[in-house]
Amino acid sequence: MDRLLRGLFGAFIRRGTFKLTTSRGRTFVFGDGTGSPVAVRLTSRRTELDLLRDPELRFGEAKKRHIAAKLRLDHDQDVLDIGCGWGGLGLYLAELGGANVTGVTLSREQHAIANERAAEKGLSERAHFLLKDYRDVHQKFDRIVSVGMFEHVGISHYDTFFQKCAELLSDDGVMLLHSIGRSEGPNVTNPWIAKYIFPGGYIPALSEVLPAIERAGLLVTDIEILRLHYAETLKAWRERFLAHRDDVERIYEPRFVRMWEFYLAASEMSFREQNMMVMQIQLSTRQGVVPITRDYIASEERRLAAVEGKRRPPLRLAGE
Repeated sequence: MDRLLRGLFGAFIRRGTFKLTTSRGRTFVFGDGTGSPVAVRLTSRRTELDLLRDPELRFGEAKKRHIAAKLRLDHDQDVLDIGCGWGGLGLYLAELGGANVTGVTLSREQHAIANERAAEKGLSERAHFLLKDYRDVHQKFDRIVSVGMFEHVGISHYDTFFQKCAELLSDDGVMLLHSIGRSEGPNVTNPWIAKYIFPGGYIPALSEVLPAIERAGLLVTDIEILRLHYAETLKAWRERFLAHRDDVERIYEPRFVRMWEFYLAASEMSFREQNMMVMQIQLSTRQGVVPITRDYIASEERRLAAVEGKRRPPLRLAGE
């Protein structure tokens, strides 16, 4: 197993410094020795097998398994995904967690593709995505999740956001908020980012978010800060984007390519060297909804990993 893992990562990782420790305790170092080192420890043989079978899929399912574990899903619970994007997380919660997912987005493109993906997976009865503002949702939900949307709410609307979440969350409900944050306190949005990338967007500090949570009557049950993780994600995005530079220029224009490359590079450095991080805040409406220690997160991740291992993609005819 260790030999296979060494071959897999050796083929994928050619630059940088990546240290891998296997479940047997053996350590391998990949890359050319440049850049800040990144270390990963695999804790189970099942995870290693999953990586060998489908590394790109399994790595992506892990940044979703962690969120699902914090939500403490039970079968047939109703889940609201605020800012559902292209539906990836909602489909995971429906397929692997057995949840009934309602996703809301303001993007017509995301709305259409998310529902197409649900139909392709045969999950339309469990996962449906609406072209709707979260403020226009009125039913109660057992679980609420929001990933990558809060950065677009705007600081003047934090009270509205959390008060609405408190209104929609059931008495035994759990919410998980995943957002980029500032680790050095409140600041202003970079003018270039505000003009060209995220007009109206704002990256919050915890000191700005927690008072609004308290005013809404929600309880903070867990906070996790992910520091350099997103820097590595942005690096991978930039490398893959540039690998298809010619194709992108044909679709858009050279100016767009230069702008997007600058955005990805600058964002990576803001996470790697400056004051950006990712925060996950778990919320509930009362005490005792989640266990008093964090052991359950790893335990639930192992359970979900086992469910993932039993799943097999459907066979398709060529050209279908």
